[in-house]
Amino acid sequence: MSLRLKTILGIALIEGALLLVLLITMMDFIRDSNYEALRKRAESTVTLFSTMTKDAVLSYDLASLEAFVSEVLRNEDLRYARIVTPDGEVFAQSGEISHFVAGKFATDTEVANVDDNVYDISGSIAEGGEVYGYVQVGLDVGTINASIAAINRWGIALASFEMVLVALFSFVLGGYLTKQLDVLRKTARKVTDGDFDVQVEVKTRDEIGEVSSAFNRMVTSLKSAQTQRDQYESELLELNQSLEERVLKRTRALQAKHVELQETYQSLKDTQAKLLQSEKLASVGVLAAGVAHEINNPIAFVMSNLESLSGYINDYEALIDSYHTLKDESDDAARHAKLEQIEAKLDQLDYEFVKEDVEDLLKDSAQGTQRVRDIVVGLSEFAQLNQDDSWGMVDLNECIQVTLQLLQGRIPSGCKVRTSLGILSLTYGAAAQLNQALLNVIQNALQAVGEQGSVDIVTKEQSGRLIVSIRDSGTGIAAEELDKVFDPFFTTRAVGEGTGLGLAMAYGIAKDHGGEIKVKSELGKGSQFIIILPIRDETQLASAS
Repeated sequence: MSLRLKTILGIALIEGALLLVLLITMMDFIRDSNYEALRKRAESTVTLFSTMTKDAVLSYDLASLEAFVSEVLRNEDLRYARIVTPDGEVFAQSGEISHFVAGKFATDTEVANVDDNVYDISGSIAEGGEVYGYVQVGLDVGTINASIAAINRWGIALASFEMVLVALFSFVLGGYLTKQLDVLRKTARKVTDGDFDVQVEVKTRDEIGEVSSAFNRMVTSLKSAQTQRDQYESELLELNQSLEERVLKRTRALQAKHVELQETYQSLKDTQAKLLQSEKLASVGVLAAGVAHEINNPIAFVMSNLESLSGYINDYEALIDSYHTLKDESDDAARHAKLEQIEAKLDQLDYEFVKEDVEDLLKDSAQGTQRVRDIVVGLSEFAQLNQDDSWGMVDLNECIQVTLQLLQGRIPSGCKVRTSLGILSLTYGAAAQLNQALLNVIQNALQAVGEQGSVDIVTKEQSGRLIVSIRDSGTGIAAEELDKVFDPFFTTRAVGEGTGLGLAMAYGIAKDHGGEIKVKSELGKGSQFIIILPIRDETQLASAS
């Protein structure tokens, strides 16, 4: 074998071996780099996608989830995207779902093992250690595989062509080829180490120059892919940071709104307390007017009786004086004349009638003063109850009786108030508040009746509840106004005749006692208010709280 042949074969073998090593190294690097870049991009996409959709999944905002899915599919290499619950139910999805997700979703672990040209990856949506859903995306691997295959074919073609050239021109160009291959080898090693800024100097336009140019183009392509990947990661990080800032800003706004709502709620509570106190004062004024009227009647009657008794006493004193003068008279004729005068006065006075009338006057006066005493005692008890908001065991029938006694002077002359009070158990509550509620409802019924009509008050115990029915034969309430009767400031009376707070206060008191108030009414046929309270003691109230 000649030295030329040996040189040609040696150079060819060396050149072929180096070129083979170079191609294998570059192909592996290109494949691994692209697969690694795809995997990292897929992980970044899933991480960002799960971060973007977390709030929407937690709030079950399907519209936002659909928008997020549509937005993420603007990336050209994404084949599909969807969001599912931990059980696999779909929140939102888009893309080629039916083709790439058949049956149960399976995550690809390695890009190299993908057999359907789609890299399937999933990420969890979690909050506080609990998973609320998953995001699933599929990235197109076909383009990368096609590029790698093309590069492989290109590399093989170039290697084959190079071997032919080496075989033909190895004797002349052996040294040159060896030198150029060494340059390529060193450059490839730098590229393998991650240095994409290196370039092979192209000194000729022959095959080696073309290989060098192709190598440079390949390095440039790899650098561009690396730059693009870094840009995508940077954009994803910026978007993630922007989303976090928006979430923090929204959270601060919600906290400010929460504080504002709390302040508004406290202000409304203070205003309501003032309005309820005003309604109490108004009720006290109404009671005072009724009590004054009720007391005036027996007082006037007693004063009239006293005037009559005063006249009778004067007549008795005149008779007694006549008897005294008769006692001192010694002359029988004068004595007889005075006696006849006394008899005449007795006939004139109608002594038997006066005697009976005096007894009646004293009896009626005693009843009148007793009536005044009862009214004053009842008013005192009611005032004491209203000053004491403490809770205890309450007799609802007793509250009704006290309220009716105080309203006696406010009952129109032609109105009939009928009661049918059943046997009721005691219940735990605030007597002052219940008295106020009953006063407001009964007084409202009396005002609705007017000078003629009736008010029927019935109590009963049923299924562990106390039921008070207050029915009047008044004008009734229109159907469109029934839903408003318990609203504060709503009243059907003329301006100045009602505050519109009485029924609202009664409704609130019933709610505070765990009960409710219902109303039934029809125009022209009257109204019925039903107060329902649960029967419970202090222990039951504490457990309910």
